[in-house]
Amino acid sequence: MKLKDFYYELPEKLIAQEPLTERDSARLMILDRGSREISERVFRDVYDYINEGDCLVLNNTQVIPARLYGKRDTGGKVEIFLLDSQGEDPRALIRPSKKIKEGEKIELENGVIATVLGEADVGRFVKFDSSIEKVLEGGHVPLPPYIRREDTARDIEDYQTVYSLRAGATASPTAGLHFTRDLLDAFRRKGVIIEQVTLHTSYGTFAPVKEENIRDHKMHSEFFEMNEKTARVINKVKTSGHKVFAVGTTSTRVLETSADKDGKIRPLKGKTDLFITPGYSFKVVDGLITNFHLPESTLLMLVSALAGKDFIFEAYKKAINSKFRFFSYGDAMLII
Repeated sequence: MKLKDFYYELPEKLIAQEPLTERDSARLMILDRGSREISERVFRDVYDYINEGDCLVLNNTQVIPARLYGKRDTGGKVEIFLLDSQGEDPRALIRPSKKIKEGEKIELENGVIATVLGEADVGRFVKFDSSIEKVLEGGHVPLPPYIRREDTARDIEDYQTVYSLRAGATASPTAGLHFTRDLLDAFRRKGVIIEQVTLHTSYGTFAPVKEENIRDHKMHSEFFEMNEKTARVINKVKTSGHKVFAVGTTSTRVLETSADKDGKIRPLKGKTDLFITPGYSFKVVDGLITNFHLPESTLLMLVSALAGKDFIFEAYKKAINSKFRFFSYGDAMLII
């Protein structure tokens, strides 16, 4: 398939710039793959579509304050966007990158000195004169570029899921932003099984596809973990005939990466660069809770693989006509 096959026009006014006051009051579009029906509800109504014995899989990654601001010796402003926080010399996107020479030192807002090193596979390597914990103390919420404002104190909480646990993401697993603790507790009382996996969402998830033939696109790898207990529970859910609902494309990629050819989940930990496009045969995921994604993005390709490209684009057209809110702080979709 061609990249242009996943393009659509979106009025800029539909790109959500602020979160809703009540997380679970977002609008919800439901795509029923069996009946080919599209309906509209409120997000908390997702409760009605997931039954006792089914499993809801959450990505418990926690967003780090990955956007760092500093200045050069000349006084020029610099932005360092961390792509990861692991290793001695983490990778980062630098702006303005071309002006900054290898070995140049940048003083961050909190006094930490960052030395910009050579090119990485994405961005450049950076060395800090303090611990990563100290570095992040001066960081900002890494809001995506289509949110055209500076981060605020509210974003520190709102751009994080209520179940975030393991620090390491540089982008939020945004499908999970709609959940409240009360809604999760209601699912538990209903008998829905809730399990957690980890995928540290990063630039790799959102990196633009540049190749005309999407099969030529190479996903950047991201850290993930499927632990033994969660693998065992999900396998039991599947063998009992119940359904597995992934919360977000990141949880989907962990589940599908961890499955063998027969669909049995294995405990795994490492890096995944799984790129799911139309034609992919899902082994584990029966349903998906997700947001509305950017044109020509790998995320749009993944949901098109699950629901069918034509069905997804029909839903997106309805969402635009109905003035749904798009992207990270936007409304939600449930594919069943």
